Amino acid sequence: MNTDFRHVPTLQGQHCHLLPLLREHAPALAEAASDGCLWELWYTSVPSPDTVDAYVQRALDECAEGHSLPFVVRDAQGKVVGSTRYCHIDASVPRVEIGYTWYARRVQRTALNTEAKRLLLGHAFDVLGCAAVEFRTHYMNHASRTAIARLGAKQDGILRNHMRMPDGSLRDTVVFSILASEWPTVRRHLDFKLQQESA
Repeated sequence: MNTDFRHVPTLQGQHCHLLPLLREHAPALAEAASDGCLWELWYTSVPSPDTVDAYVQRALDECAEGHSLPFVVRDAQGKVVGSTRYCHIDASVPRVEIGYTWYARRVQRTALNTEAKRLLLGHAFDVLGCAAVEFRTHYMNHASRTAIARLGAKQDGILRNHMRMPDGSLRDTVVFSILASEWPTVRRHLDFKLQQESA
């Protein structure tokens, strides 16, 4: 496997800073998730204060196995506001999914989220050389579906009864992607969007 797919990079922007997730980030992640009690959204998998240690450990285990590259997200003031990761890594294509993304309510739908996606997509296409970057979300998570489409990703389809949720229900998963050939246009769109949001 390309060693770049085993190393969690540090990605720095004006509005956010993406750092490799560490076990000691768990308390700050619990605090971030408490802004909006995000774990109460039944169609997401955001950790609660009781489950955050296991959430972080699983992410670190998947990283050690070469399946994901997890990040903690800090705002411009250095405060932890959420988490995201490259997951379902297939270095043979190469292709990654950007997933497990959640933010404290106060920074949702802000320039921070746009910039974090811009940084992650830029690294995936320009450094890792990905042929495609994928996004997945619960069919019922309409806000997430709208936000992914707004990035410039195109919907590939819906995987019916795709996975089991923590409450035992079966999830229909909506799959989106951006191709390497589409990245220059998407990059220009995100840079323009970020400029507007930062004004």
